[in-house]
Amino acid sequence: MHVNGVAATSLEEVLTAAAVSKSQFYRHFDDKTDLVHAVIALRAEETMAKQTERLRGLDSFRGLRQWGDAFVQRSALRRGAWGCELGSLSAELADVDEYSRARLAQHFLEWEELLSQAFDRMRDRGVLRDDVDSMRLAMGVMAAVQGGYLLAQTAHDSAPMEVAISMAIDHVRAHATQPTG
Repeated sequence: MHVNGVAATSLEEVLTAAAVSKSQFYRHFDDKTDLVHAVIALRAEETMAKQTERLRGLDSFRGLRQWGDAFVQRSALRRGAWGCELGSLSAELADVDEYSRARLAQHFLEWEELLSQAFDRMRDRGVLRDDVDSMRLAMGVMAAVQGGYLLAQTAHDSAPMEVAISMAIDHVRAHATQPTG
């Protein structure tokens, strides 16, 4: 579903890939929509575990740069293809499945909260100004990451991701207590 999209992935393809029969499938899922909801939960769990690991101790611009570099490297390894697991699902499902939209929105909010907490730690360490709106910064960085994914996917090139991450980090740097290089 991540590679071909939800709509373009037939139940028959799922059964073949999983090497299961229809009866086995229906023991676990009511229908394809039920499977899609399970895919969202799995992808969100994987994504949030990675992001929690990467962001839980982030408290510096060096750490922020390393976090951003991981997106650029991943995009480069895939030649920009396939985008974000959650973002791709959101683009396809947000307007056709309210349950999926709400779940994906919640997962993005959790991701933004992890970023916000990192910005709070940076503020508490005196790296960012006291008046920084950490949640607003987090939302802007998330928008840059997701836009970078989309444009890199469209171009099959990691350059848009690199530009998006650099601009997002530059924006965060604009809130630094001291000029940084």
